Amino acid sequence: MRVLNGIERAGNKLPHPFWLFIILSVALMVLSWILASAGVSAVNPADGKPVVAKNLLSAEGVTLMLGKAIESFTTFPPLGTVLVVMLGVAVADRAGLLSAVLRRGVSRVPARWVTFVLAFTGMVSHVAADSAYIVLIPLGGLAFYAVGRSPIVGVVVAFVSVAAGFDASPVVTPLDVILGGITTEAAHTIDPTYTVTPLANYFFSVGSSVVLAAVITLVTETVLTKRAKSMPIDEDAEVGDLGELTLSAQERRGLRWSGVTLLVIAALIALAIIPSDSPLRGEGGSLVTGPLLGAISVMLGLAFCIVGIVYGRIVGTIKSSSDVPEFMAHGMREMAPVIVLFFAISQFLAYFKWTGIGTIVAIQGAAVLKSAGVSGPVVFLGILVIVTLINLLITSGSAQWALVGPVFVPMLMLLKISPEATQALYRIADSCTNAITPMSPYFVLVLGFIQRYRKSAGIGTLMSLTLPLSMAMLVVWTLFFLAWWALGIPLGPGAPVR
Repeated sequence: MRVLNGIERAGNKLPHPFWLFIILSVALMVLSWILASAGVSAVNPADGKPVVAKNLLSAEGVTLMLGKAIESFTTFPPLGTVLVVMLGVAVADRAGLLSAVLRRGVSRVPARWVTFVLAFTGMVSHVAADSAYIVLIPLGGLAFYAVGRSPIVGVVVAFVSVAAGFDASPVVTPLDVILGGITTEAAHTIDPTYTVTPLANYFFSVGSSVVLAAVITLVTETVLTKRAKSMPIDEDAEVGDLGELTLSAQERRGLRWSGVTLLVIAALIALAIIPSDSPLRGEGGSLVTGPLLGAISVMLGLAFCIVGIVYGRIVGTIKSSSDVPEFMAHGMREMAPVIVLFFAISQFLAYFKWTGIGTIVAIQGAAVLKSAGVSGPVVFLGILVIVTLINLLITSGSAQWALVGPVFVPMLMLLKISPEATQALYRIADSCTNAITPMSPYFVLVLGFIQRYRKSAGIGTLMSLTLPLSMAMLVVWTLFFLAWWALGIPLGPGAPVR
């Protein structure tokens, strides 16, 4: 508890991520002046050209910061792609489709399967981004209570599956788009033509979602269930309405037709790519180099929008065509904090790239690791430890990746480790400790849900329940990645693990 209190105190002293990147940008100006004055440089082994540290406070640097500010923001890779995806996700969300999918996932589940189904539903819920916390966590408590089990455990299982498994999902999520864009920008330090798509970690993410759901189930049944016996719920506990789990006949019909619509969309895409001369294929009939993967964000946005409209029309949440753009506008309003953060991040990354400091650090770091004879797994474990510790204080996945990605991605590329593998590794470290850090904005929210059932519950109660799950997921997920890497299985379409 002293350690956790220390983390909370230290984290509370950190500024908002927006100001954090503004402060880092100012610090970068000073550092660039010092390194440029000292003539710091390195030779890029990728092309044999020297990389010299450049001064942001020079005339050329000031021109970049002022004259290129808008361009740096508007060309920031994740900006356009994530907004396009969220236009479609907003329609599906506001129409009630995402909530219905989550409720369907945890309703009518036999008692022996409730833990695994709830955990796996948590993995699916990542498509709803932060809304998953609001929707699934109270449903988890109701689902467990409905089968005669402790609702406290249900809340914890739902929370951990959403938070500690946040970077694993059987479906493509908005975070895939954001991380792929930042990784692409970082990879351009070494290879200006390199592209990391939103599907770069898809195969690994699907496998991870199943493995993590199994880990959550095992730890819950062997550890948490026994611990819950010493935490009976209060006699006057606010259990909630079990009817919230039940879908109406209209909602079930909406889900069926939404599913049919999604299958039709998938079938049409499959038919379109079958011909060897399909315009969706690249040179030589390749799917990997064709426009299909490049347009995946647009296709995802359209798919979410179409199935959301179908569901909304059937259940009555979409009454006219004007509702659709209104839902999209609402989704954009919810994206406003992300857009504001993207502005600060895009400026910092533009400065960082222009100064060459990230490239120099990556080259020198890779040289040190090579001379020390450090192998891939050792490097992986080192990065896991660093990012895991940072994640205790900076819980924003995109902000943290924007901070460490520009160094780790090029450094590991020089060690012949693909950007997709580095990104997959980051996803592990960025996720597991989300369920134990008091800096998570949802930590207190979950504690509030638990106190509905047991008023005496405190931070220690929640920590004692989430810590075993969080640590087990971190260990098993790391071993799963190392096995995946050793076997050389592609991380996603056209995304080699090494």
